[in-house]
Amino acid sequence: MDSQAIYRRRWLILSVLIVGLLAIVIDNTVLNVALKTIAEPHGGLGASQSQLEWAINSYTLVFAGLLFTFGVVGDKIGRKRMLMIGLALFGIASLLSAYAQTPEQLIFARAAMGLGGAAVMPQTLSIISNVFEPAERPRAIGLWATAVGLGIATGPVLGGLLLDHFWWGSVFLINVPVTVIGAIAAAVLVPESRNHEAGGIDYVGVLLSIAGLITLVYGIVQGGDTGSWVRLDVLGPVAGGLVILGVFAWYEARIAHPSLDVRLFRDRRLSASVGALALVFFGMGGVFFFTSFYLQNVRGYSPLAAGLLTVPFAAGQLVMSPRSAALVRAYGAKAAGATGLFVMAAAVAGYAALGATSPIWVLGVLFGIQGAAMGVVMPAATSAVMDVLPRERAGAGSALTNTARQVAVALSVAVLGSILAEFYRNSLSPSLAGLPAATRDAASSSISATQAVAQQLGASGRSLLAPANTAFVGAMHVTTLVAAALALAGALVVLRWMPGKPRKAAAAEPAHEPELAIMEQEMLQTVEREV
Repeated sequence: MDSQAIYRRRWLILSVLIVGLLAIVIDNTVLNVALKTIAEPHGGLGASQSQLEWAINSYTLVFAGLLFTFGVVGDKIGRKRMLMIGLALFGIASLLSAYAQTPEQLIFARAAMGLGGAAVMPQTLSIISNVFEPAERPRAIGLWATAVGLGIATGPVLGGLLLDHFWWGSVFLINVPVTVIGAIAAAVLVPESRNHEAGGIDYVGVLLSIAGLITLVYGIVQGGDTGSWVRLDVLGPVAGGLVILGVFAWYEARIAHPSLDVRLFRDRRLSASVGALALVFFGMGGVFFFTSFYLQNVRGYSPLAAGLLTVPFAAGQLVMSPRSAALVRAYGAKAAGATGLFVMAAAVAGYAALGATSPIWVLGVLFGIQGAAMGVVMPAATSAVMDVLPRERAGAGSALTNTARQVAVALSVAVLGSILAEFYRNSLSPSLAGLPAATRDAASSSISATQAVAQQLGASGRSLLAPANTAFVGAMHVTTLVAAALALAGALVVLRWMPGKPRKAAAAEPAHEPELAIMEQEMLQTVEREV
């Protein structure tokens, strides 16, 4: 395809990339409203809470571990080819997820979806950088970013709509036609490009990072699942995961082409900025996890209604994200980031005020405030990372920020989910004392399991429903306060180490959509591109 044909089709090419991207982004949030349904023994898979956590984390950990590596692979073998392979893999894995017969099958299929998603995501940005000239690139990347925001907003609503009319697997099946159309359109419209000077692939680093994260998360989930943190099968994996991650950091600091350049963390300003990004996604992952059960199991809302109630979260992001760059220019990334984290800590702590009969608009307000705070922190922290790094290291900075987001979500679901499970079990135990041991163990694993046991017991099981709601709300309160405390600590770290007002040179950036210029600087150099 000659350069003139590419130029004429550039916006059409962008629409193809956005179609593929939407399937991946929507999948990150669509699963949340399906958790209750998947947990049901009739009509679902009867998944336990730990299995639901792994259904989320198997995707996230694989995605995070391979994101940067697939960017390098795409540079070597061709970005269009890698995009099509990723879309095909994502579609096949979505089909397998939709028809999974056991929780274990779903977990492995979701891991394969993470593999496909990691192959697609970096190629979309690389191709945009290759197709669009510098003058139009900010607008193109802005539309790309808008698609991400719309995907986050529509995921829960679309999932709820599908669950109201079809079986739980429909939330994954919807990806199949989208990825098929995207792959065909990419084959016809997207030009091929490579970077012949791309660095080597760090196979050892990739394996160490994924092994360390999975082992660590396994130990954390096991602690919540067993109700004890002093067992060998809990402390062993946690310690083993930390050791493997330590070896990973040591190895990455000593090779020429690391999958994640950990040497950048020697700069405390960068560490604080990446930490701020991680904490907002930590809060988002945990909140979406427990509010899904709160809305459907405790409050009795349908999946569609539960999805619609999350819209204020996305609306808050969409309102504040475009204004974050102006706040950074006026007050500096430190002030904007710290303020956003303080506000987010207050919003997350506010979930502790929710009860089984609280006005539902309170939840909507808290969602909106947290989303707005997230919309301020994300661009501010990204700007700070790029401000600290020299221009030639921007690609490594992008890898850090993207990986931090995904790992934060995985750890959030593991840590907060385990805290939720343990406190729920301890609070509910007195109400289950009269049940047989096997039934008692099954009923205490999650609120969905308790309600399933209550249904099986008939009239005698109805007495378990109110204590279950009370126990879940109490456990949710503890969980939210832990998340709020972490956000508060993050705000203090940001105040201490995140960079202040941008340098004067940075302030001289072109005035057109400055927040998109920040995103361009980060995303554009994720790869060192040339046709």
